Amino acid sequence: MEVKTFDVIVLGAGAAGLHCAATAAKRGKNVLVLDHAKQAGKKILISGGGRCNFTNMYTAPDNFISANPHFCKSALSRYTQWDFIAQVDRHGIAYHEKTLGQLFCDHSAKDIVRMLMKECSDNGATVQLRTDILSVNYRNESYQITTSQGDYQTPALVVATGGLSMPKLGATPFGFKLAEQFGHSIMPVRAGLVPFTLHDDDKTQFEPLSGTACDVIAENQRASFKEAMLFTHRGVSGPGILQISSYWQPGEKVSINLLPHIDALSALKQAKAEQPKAGLKAWLSTHFAKRIVTMLLERETWPQKNMADYSHAELKVIAERLHHWPLKPNGTEGYRTAEVTLGGVNVDEVSSKTMQSKRQPGLYFIGEVLDVTGWLGGYNFQWAWSSAYVCGEAL
Repeated sequence: MEVKTFDVIVLGAGAAGLHCAATAAKRGKNVLVLDHAKQAGKKILISGGGRCNFTNMYTAPDNFISANPHFCKSALSRYTQWDFIAQVDRHGIAYHEKTLGQLFCDHSAKDIVRMLMKECSDNGATVQLRTDILSVNYRNESYQITTSQGDYQTPALVVATGGLSMPKLGATPFGFKLAEQFGHSIMPVRAGLVPFTLHDDDKTQFEPLSGTACDVIAENQRASFKEAMLFTHRGVSGPGILQISSYWQPGEKVSINLLPHIDALSALKQAKAEQPKAGLKAWLSTHFAKRIVTMLLERETWPQKNMADYSHAELKVIAERLHHWPLKPNGTEGYRTAEVTLGGVNVDEVSSKTMQSKRQPGLYFIGEVLDVTGWLGGYNFQWAWSSAYVCGEAL
């Protein structure tokens, strides 16, 4: 059987793979993208509720988690959010800022996939779907790739296969196994940007709150996020919870500030002075949905009396609890609903300037397969664009 040769072969037709392929093809390289999926950019299509939060205007290295926090700096500075926004503008894609610098398509995430596919086709890169990779070997300074659609070879192989999150979209550990095959170590992987599950007692108590949201500060010793928390029938979710989940370790508690916009003690003292005959329930009802008030009064051991009858010490205890409400997750929902995978290919074994392996010539890693994980809000897409671009420029 004939072995087809390409200058570059990219494994994975997601955000990073397509952007890298187009960048390399623009430089005159003969590029092939291989993916086992029936459709390119499947994760892009479902992201941001189908509108794709494709970058964040405030992207900076501090928004990323890695065992080596310096690794992402070079790529992020050489291909910025403004570079990708300029490309979106060139393709006439309408977009808007939602909150906190998050940019979404006005119409559909399909606009971003179409743009990436057009960039590939306009520059001569071939995207081949429904192709299973059966084996990858390295001989005579060339990668020999056996697939369900035939055999290929290339001196430059780019691994853009993503992480383990959302297996229903086709996520597999293939990229990690390939890295290990060529002598790379993998930093421990786990689900990130993922809802928490709860212990049975808490789950039963919180179940009536399903669908209720409130603005909070979710924090632990390592990080703090001021965003919404959503009660679900399985546990808790919402942006604030997804963010802190990436910094959470099993067995730990998360502190929830249920009243991030006010000083609870001052507000309680004011209520005592101005509405002495009102009860605590009435005061709580001015700040929380009815179902949350019911839960708090059932869960906490606060005495029920008129505001005038609370001592300063009692009000202080209530205020402290509202600002530092302890939540002890049982675990997370795992890769099934996780937006990203924490950990991945050890970045100390990869060049931060080219994304090329320091262990194996002609092997490159980009996007989520690397141990670089962004916050919620478009940061992971920006890492995909930035790492893909510097790799494409180096090929």
